[in-house]
Amino acid sequence: MSDKEIMIADKKLGAGAPVYIVAEMSGNHNGDKARAFELVHAAAEAGADAIKLQTYTADTITIDCDKEYFRLNRGTLWDGRTLYDLYREAYTPWDWQPEIMEEAAKLGLACFSSPFDRTAIDFMEEMDMPAYKIASFEITDVPLIRYAASKKKPVILATGIAHAEDIQAAVDACRAAGNDDIILLKCVSAYPTPYEDVNLRMMPGLGKDYGVLYGLSDHTPGGTVPVAATAFGAVMVEKHMTLRRSDGGPDAAFSMEPEEFADMVRQIRITEKALGSDVYRLTDKQETERALSRSLFVVKDIPAGTVLTDENIRSIRPGYGLSPARLEEVLGRTASRDLERGEPLRDGDFN
Repeated sequence: MSDKEIMIADKKLGAGAPVYIVAEMSGNHNGDKARAFELVHAAAEAGADAIKLQTYTADTITIDCDKEYFRLNRGTLWDGRTLYDLYREAYTPWDWQPEIMEEAAKLGLACFSSPFDRTAIDFMEEMDMPAYKIASFEITDVPLIRYAASKKKPVILATGIAHAEDIQAAVDACRAAGNDDIILLKCVSAYPTPYEDVNLRMMPGLGKDYGVLYGLSDHTPGGTVPVAATAFGAVMVEKHMTLRRSDGGPDAAFSMEPEEFADMVRQIRITEKALGSDVYRLTDKQETERALSRSLFVVKDIPAGTVLTDENIRSIRPGYGLSPARLEEVLGRTASRDLERGEPLRDGDFN
């Protein structure tokens, strides 16, 4: 993983920083502004660092057309619907977004979005959103990526449908715009994603191959995969959140409920603590516990001048005497003084 650091709002991402956890609202507001605000509060209470929106309208992301090209039929949750119909239901009204961002700020949450055309980027700039998330299906839109990167804010690229050359082109577009604050998110564009398709081992390669920070945009059920991603060095984890899956909505089936999200956050924070350092050393507690390890002790009274043997010197617990590794060196020597049973054997006790 790159040793660089990136700031989103007031939080650092990178080596040594906590995993940055993003709650994706997507269309889970179900067209209800009050519900959108509930989701913001739920994300804050669950321990998220940011709430993420999507900034498009049906007309900015596709066209209203019933031709086969625009009808979903690839084994998705939305098969049979047109793209225009789906996006008209799922979009977040633009006039809500400044208010959502303001409410998030009151709760200590960052708020940013995924733009799907230049007008969305311009709108996000008016709100001074702190980052741009490029969705998986937009990673091939190099002009859009270049325009987002030109705003000199972090660019987060989901790689769900990207070939290696697409990722390279997207990263190059950011750098050509003078922006090296890039995060690549390992992602599988399947909703929900089968566990066996996740391939978390690819994440460190993203960091190494492209010289960037990396993380996970996850659509698997539950929180196990994001926790595992933490162990692989993810600096960011993104998961969809809804209030209740039973409420329905376009993304409900692969979204986490608040209690599940909060448990995922707790497990990620525990994992971070457990990962610790890659430098081998004992903790203070371990150093203290070494006193209970084995060492050489006198197990029978030994008058001065008596030969030390395995009958009167043994390796036993606790660890206040010489190291057991020195037993062979000690055997056959003679006691330099009277030694009592239960004394730790030390240098100077033998000739």
